Amino acid sequence: MTEQTLSQNIVRPTDIRAWKMGFLSTKNAQERAAAIFSTILATAILVVVLFPIFWMLSTSLKGQIEALKMPPNWIPAKFQWNNYYDALTFNPFGRYFANTFYFAGTVVLAEVISNSFIAFGFARLRAPGRNFLFVLVLATLMIPGEVTLIPQYILFSKLKWLNSYKPLIGPAWFGSAYLIFLLRQFYMGLPKEYDEAAVIEGASYLDIWARIILPLSKPALGAVAIMSFIFHWNTFQGPLIYLNDNAKFPVSLGLSMFRTPFGGTPWHWYMAASLTVIAPCIIVFFIAQRYFIQGIVISGVKG
Repeated sequence: MTEQTLSQNIVRPTDIRAWKMGFLSTKNAQERAAAIFSTILATAILVVVLFPIFWMLSTSLKGQIEALKMPPNWIPAKFQWNNYYDALTFNPFGRYFANTFYFAGTVVLAEVISNSFIAFGFARLRAPGRNFLFVLVLATLMIPGEVTLIPQYILFSKLKWLNSYKPLIGPAWFGSAYLIFLLRQFYMGLPKEYDEAAVIEGASYLDIWARIILPLSKPALGAVAIMSFIFHWNTFQGPLIYLNDNAKFPVSLGLSMFRTPFGGTPWHWYMAASLTVIAPCIIVFFIAQRYFIQGIVISGVKG
């Protein structure tokens, strides 16, 4: 073999460096393309999600005639900031907000306590038929709410609970299948050595739940509290059925008071009141989103 042939077959360090630089440049280009595509996709999704909020904000700052104009003005000709005051004084929204905070806050407390206690039993205690009972609890998720609506109404009517918050708060003390499942998944991930050490020290199961499990469950309990608060803050069907006194209405029923038959709904006030009503949910979520995301991830529940 000649020297020329040998020199052609030898891989020089400069060739290796050139190959590495070409590979890295190709990889970087692919990463940049993926990042650009992800950014464009996220921006498109964000626009779609935020467009209703933008439309509500725009409509809430228009006059009554301009709010019905077609094609619509995306930006109000004149910002009517007084719409918020007029909307919130058109009906006693101060009273509605107080009622909703009382009702939703009480339900959140009830669901955090009841669901965590039931989930603790399913996750940490051994008993015959435990798994069957847990599957039975999950099976209730397949029962439509409309099926139990009339029997529940008859039951609460017999108990003289109508036109009160008892039918809305009472069932929360008996647990929710989804929230029980969520907390059970979290509790099963906690080391059982804590329980064994506590039993050796003479602690009861109630002590283990209250003094060990609950302090370790702040992320999961935070997720449960947020989901419960947002759901019951916006609930409409229950208050509509069981409440008939305007002084006891929550904000969901207060918003429905703006709707008038045969047209004439003041949409500018309606949008102003709607934005004010959803503000507490947004504030609560952004303040506690760390606990919410951490609780969902640690629990192993995927959307």
